[in-house]
Amino acid sequence: MTVVTEDLVGTFDADPDHSSFSFSIKHMKVSSFRANFGDVEAQLIGGASGLSLQGRARVASISISNPPEFREHVVNGEDFFHAGKHPEIAFRSSRIEIDEDGSARADGELEIKGIARPVLATGTYQPPVEDPYGSVRTALELIATVDRREWDMGWQMPLPNGGDVLGYEVELTVHLELIKQA
Repeated sequence: MTVVTEDLVGTFDADPDHSSFSFSIKHMKVSSFRANFGDVEAQLIGGASGLSLQGRARVASISISNPPEFREHVVNGEDFFHAGKHPEIAFRSSRIEIDEDGSARADGELEIKGIARPVLATGTYQPPVEDPYGSVRTALELIATVDRREWDMGWQMPLPNGGDVLGYEVELTVHLELIKQA
């Protein structure tokens, strides 16, 4: 269990220029489709009760550019994110553990389309360092694999010789560089 040391006490906000939230999903059994969200916010809070993390991404900031009708279907279609009704994806941790070797584990709840499900993410943590401008920064990188059907995203199309166009397992990756707030 993580003991919050003095260097982790306080609030750390994600630096939007050095943080990202992306996903990868198998496409037609031959490759992976990858996309990221450009508008991401996150906050790591350390105190006597431990560490907590919360974050969100605006669905409309997804990086799908071509063709425009595909992007519109994924962002606003009921088969996928339905951004008109659910404009954000959110994560709230119930527990974060950091081991001495820098490995990290975040138990929490992922909300997509108004549906909240438990998620376990694992990854790495970098202890705080002072940057050249006097700010204190830390980093947390987490990966989780989820089944998109649990969030009512079950759209599918069969391939002519069997199989599905789109995989159901989605790998979520979060890279956070966080700045300690005064």
